[in-house]
Amino acid sequence: MIIHTVAFKLKHAAGSEAEGVFLDKARALSAIKGVNNFGVYRQVSAKNPYDFNLAMEFDDQTAYNFYNQHPDHQNFVQTVWLPEVEDFLEADFVRLLD
Repeated sequence: MIIHTVAFKLKHAAGSEAEGVFLDKARALSAIKGVNNFGVYRQVSAKNPYDFNLAMEFDDQTAYNFYNQHPDHQNFVQTVWLPEVEDFLEADFVRLLD
């Protein structure tokens, strides 16, 4: 399993309509085949400069690759993410053996 996360800060004002529209468009990514346990989270720690986090799980690398290459994801990145995100940190994780 791969856990894909991205912490980010938007160019929009907190609580603005534009912020809400962006988050709704991000939530639509959950409809892509292979995306599991999709979530949008608001950051609450004063130790972190980002405001939001998207997190999702994929069963394997094949599912993750399918998502990354999917036209809906590619369109979101080009037409929504790049113009509206001020800064971000992407991190992907696999579980270590217990």
